Amino acid sequence: MSKKILDVQGVTVSFDGFKVLDDLDFSIDYGELRFLIGPNGAGKTTLLDIITGKTRPTNGKIAFDKHHNVNRVPEQNRVHYGIGRKFQTPSIFASLTVFQNLEAAIGFRSGTGRLLQTLPTEQKDKIHEVLTLIGLYGESNKRAGTLSHGQKQWLEIGMILIQEPKLMLLDEPVAGMSRAERDRTGELLQKIGENRSVLVVEHDMVFVRQFATTVTVLHQGKLLCEGPVQDVQSDPRVVEVYLGRGH
Repeated sequence: MSKKILDVQGVTVSFDGFKVLDDLDFSIDYGELRFLIGPNGAGKTTLLDIITGKTRPTNGKIAFDKHHNVNRVPEQNRVHYGIGRKFQTPSIFASLTVFQNLEAAIGFRSGTGRLLQTLPTEQKDKIHEVLTLIGLYGESNKRAGTLSHGQKQWLEIGMILIQEPKLMLLDEPVAGMSRAERDRTGELLQKIGENRSVLVVEHDMVFVRQFATTVTVLHQGKLLCEGPVQDVQSDPRVVEVYLGRGH
């Protein structure tokens, strides 16, 4: 059995003749926490788009889990395959409580898309487990709109977690957070990564140095460099195109 949960092979994405991703090969293993960095326009968000099915590649193949090629699989079906994505801006239900947000997220996975009339004990236990993991157990009856920015980010991570994804894609999860919130988020990501694969797009190099093991660097739609964070940050190519720009 392959160690790779995701294998992007020779993928090109072109918009009006401009190659956003250029014959890109990229993979991530089962149970791996991977960080993805690179300058603006490197193709990081587009890579997440082609993994989730939001964008279809011009060329190339995407293999996920036991599915050899998911290129033509619709976005919503990939969610059911086990791909969960968090965007940079938290997408939560501000008028619902923290608990109700997680309850609604269970509905997304089951296909009901609504709050259940009576929640089975097993699902209540799952919500309590996720609340504890994301550090919001004591806030479960608060309206989500009253949470701090960091807490909203953790809640959305919880809403993805409760759908039990095999691969989580997180786009700049610590943007706008205090340093203490960032540290707590890094610890959360490490815990999450014990049971599933996690791909994190991040610009905060202090955060990356603190919590990353393996880092992939994209530049102009190509894989520039990949390896342990210590090696990547000292690579002359990375320093020139990325770290030399104030990072």
